[in-house]
Amino acid sequence: MTPQHALWLPLFDELADPVLVAGLAAEAEEAGWHGFFVWDHLRWREPVIAVADPWITLAAIATSTSRLRFGPMVSPLSRRRPVKLARETATLDRLGGGRLTLGVGLGSDRFAGEFSRTGEECDDRVRARMLDEALAVLAAAWSGEEVHHHGEHYTVDGIRFRPTPAGRIPVWAAGFPGKLRPMRRAARLDGYFPVNLDSADHLAEAVAGVEALRTGDGPFDYVVEIGPGEDGSPYARAGATWLLTGFEPESLSLDHIRGVLRDGPR
Repeated sequence: MTPQHALWLPLFDELADPVLVAGLAAEAEEAGWHGFFVWDHLRWREPVIAVADPWITLAAIATSTSRLRFGPMVSPLSRRRPVKLARETATLDRLGGGRLTLGVGLGSDRFAGEFSRTGEECDDRVRARMLDEALAVLAAAWSGEEVHHHGEHYTVDGIRFRPTPAGRIPVWAAGFPGKLRPMRRAARLDGYFPVNLDSADHLAEAVAGVEALRTGDGPFDYVVEIGPGEDGSPYARAGATWLLTGFEPESLSLDHIRGVLRDGPR
């Protein structure tokens, strides 16, 4: 299968302007890219200064494009209220005509102290339970049926979430390859984003591991980050269905991004 190609941008400094990023998304669509994904962070370490909200930016992207898939990649659900996220994702998906993909993960405090500096949960195991519970609430809310959920972290007592999303929102779960729990989580969802891969062989092992855990036979994506200009064909042969061209946040250059964007996917 020929993989889809997307740009994956941190919304930092020059890219903290939602109007500018929405314009880049429109240019990317015109240049033949299939997706446009953004980081979900509250802050980042120096020298990064400015940080934009991903959800407002994604709304701008939804209205400036007509074909691109878009979404946060990835959103740490433990710092979001799942009932509010249910409303936001359904609205955003309808705004974009059914083009939202939701990337989810645990997040990490080590890059910018986003959890410790804001009083959020820092224990990975607890955040994992919060993530799984939030995913259950989202799935129930997106169904349009009345939701009754009484869990360890969240309560929803007889609320129906209407309108529902325009389509079925794919959910991709990030995780370190070889870690069984994130692989099991991904196998229940619509895609797996193994982070910090070091080779196509590493991806092939991750694909085999997730495939052994899957019980459904519907569409499923394997998502891989590559560098600008990097040949993604070894990852495609190993099973990647999406290749995300990413950029280092500490050395962002708008001119560089535009150059890669205008060259189109490779």
